[in-house]
Amino acid sequence: MVPEIDQQGFAEAYASGVLVVDVRNRGEYRAGHVPGARSAPLPDLPLALADLPKDRPVYVICQSGGRSAQATSLLRDLGYDAHSVSGGTAAWIDEGRPAATGGETGAPTAPATSEETR
Repeated sequence: MVPEIDQQGFAEAYASGVLVVDVRNRGEYRAGHVPGARSAPLPDLPLALADLPKDRPVYVICQSGGRSAQATSLLRDLGYDAHSVSGGTAAWIDEGRPAATGGETGAPTAPATSEETR
């Protein structure tokens, strides 16, 4: 079972400055993401591993929780303390929490592929 954190728990962790990795495609990320989240689309996640620390928790978010669960499973298998954010970015925004747009917030951790730049 993949460890999940609910929106309230994530909001509390986020307030303390945790690492957030957004595994949605680049277009979704640019449209609205948790401020400060790093973009690492799920298909490119292996390319981002060198930039992810193993010495602190990593909170993985997508649109609603499916892709983040897959990414969390992969990261945990590789020794990361990863947690999937239940409800994803959709729930985060629906609850009135802050969102950033564009690609400048959160440095991309993997190069864009032709599919991801659409």
